[in-house]
Parts: sequence; C-alpha cells; structure tokens
Amino acid sequence: MAGWLDASAGRAVAVIERDGHTESLHHGLVSVVDPSGRELLGIGRTDTIVYPRSTLKPLQTLAVLQTGVELTDLEIALATASHSGSARHREEIEAFLHRHLLGTSLLQCPADWPLSNKEKLQMQLDGHDQPTELAMNCSGKHAGFLAACQHRGDDLETYLEPDHPLQQDIRSVIEEHCGESVAHTSADGCGAPLLALSLRGLARGHASLVGSDDDNARRIVRAVGENSWAIAGEGLANTRVIDTLGGIAKIGAEGLVVISTPEGVTAAVKILDGSMRATTPVALTALMQVGAVDQKTGQNLVDEFSEVVRGGTTPRGGLRVTLP
Repeated sequence: MAGWLDASAGRAVAVIERDGHTESLHHGLVSVVDPSGRELLGIGRTDTIVYPRSTLKPLQTLAVLQTGVELTDLEIALATASHSGSARHREEIEAFLHRHLLGTSLLQCPADWPLSNKEKLQMQLDGHDQPTELAMNCSGKHAGFLAACQHRGDDLETYLEPDHPLQQDIRSVIEEHCGESVAHTSADGCGAPLLALSLRGLARGHASLVGSDDDNARRIVRAVGENSWAIAGEGLANTRVIDTLGGIAKIGAEGLVVISTPEGVTAAVKILDGSMRATTPVALTALMQVGAVDQKTGQNLVDEFSEVVRGGTTPRGGLRVTLP
C-alpha cells in the first residue's frame, strides 16, 4: 500500500467553471476494476489508504446475512442504506426492529433530523421537538446489526465494539472480499467500527460482492435494486443510479462513492477535499471510459448530478469532469 492520503496522492478529476474559466477544482482518486478485481483504470495512487465510511455497508450487510438471520428484501436494503430519514424510512426501520423483537431504544447511532428541510418541518409539526435515532442515515444498518445479534444470541449492548463477534465477522468478510488486511480501525460517525482500506481494495470488495454467485450476495443486489428508494431517497444520486443502471451505488461521507454495474464492473472514487458534488459524475464518467456504461445513459446521469453555476438565475457554467 502507498500509505495514507496526502495531497500528492490524487489527480485533478473535476472542475467548477464560470464563464469558461476554472473557479474551483477537485483532486481525487479513481479505481475501476472488473469482476475479478483487475484494475481497468487507475487515476492517482489507488493503493492509498482511505476511510471507506458508508461505502462499506453492502459488505457489512453480507456479514449480517451470514449469521443466518432472516431479513426481508426491504430490510436488506435498509440495512445497506444511507437514507434521507424520510417518514417512510423511519416507519419501515421501526417496523424492522419490531419484527425482530427489538426496540428503538437499542439503537446506538446518534439522533439526527431528516435530510430534507420539508421532512424535518413535518416531523416537528407531528410533535417531535428533538432529533431521533430513527432519522439518522445509518439507523437501518444498526437495525441490521441488532437483528443479527438477536438471532444469534450475541450481546446487544456492545454490538458496536470492535471485538464484538458480529464486528469481527464483518472485518473477516471485508478482508476476504477486498483482498487485503484492514490497515486501521477507527469509529465512523454513527459509532460503528470504521475499517480503513485502499481505494482499490474497496473497489475490489464491491466487485466481488456484485459478481458473486453466493446466495446472500445475490440477495443484496436484488434487494437493493427492488428497493432503491430505501438506499438513499427519491431523486437522490444513489437511488437514481440504481434505478437507471442496476447494480449497486453507495456513497460515503467525505467524498466517496462506489458504483457497480450489474456485471460487477466497479468504480470507486475518493475526492481528496471531502466534497460530495463531484463523486457521482466522476464515477460514472470512469465507467463510461472503460466501456462499462452506455455513453448516452451515463452522460444523462452525469448531467443530472453535475452542479450548475448561476449568476442570479442565469446559468454561467458548472461542474465538468476532467479525467485524464
């Protein structure tokens, strides 16, 4: 591995232009791998170690299913989600917990408000004057963790500890599918163990899952595709990419996204400054560059999620991907 992230690790992958001039630019790392894990495109030092954040969720869900817990397809999608905290998400995650004889008080993720100001206002009008754990974008993952522990008889109070049996299982699954050892264990924003890997290893992990013949892996891909609204929310990037391309798309905080086509070709992107706005356009462009996504379909999505720069109400430019 090349070591931890530094300014020299990346290359310029996107710019913000105003009147044809560069106003801002984003440096990043891009790794595209085929289903076998062979790197088809590498931009920057793709063996650089990163914190994968929520892009690990599909692999965490795989470890949950391997405990033998019986989850519905919607529950699988919610366990894999970084959701918007909508009323529908909150209601379904509460039902998820209750179906497994669990209460919301067991959730150890932080309380939060929904992503949408409209949803936040409605939540307040409904009598909630404080944020809730159910609205936190990782609450579905925590519900999955708790359901697996309940099924297997693991301790529920310590389910986020790195040495908890479930977290040890998750680590093993991640190392197996990513093809490398975890470089460091920290804690994610939701409190769960956060396992550092190379960006290339992260891409390999998703490609291995999506391309697998394993029944649990295939269930995750199917469940995500059939419940794409649950993964993020209506109109949000991950949901739109899944609806359009199939496969799996998963963002992670601090400038991360991983997008896998149904065939398992996978692009992992890390934007060095932690900004999210370039992630999906860069990943889609990389997949188009290796021929894994149709140019017209991919470009339509890139255009949909490329920020527009305005002067008042008049467009003056926007985000443009600049892959070498």
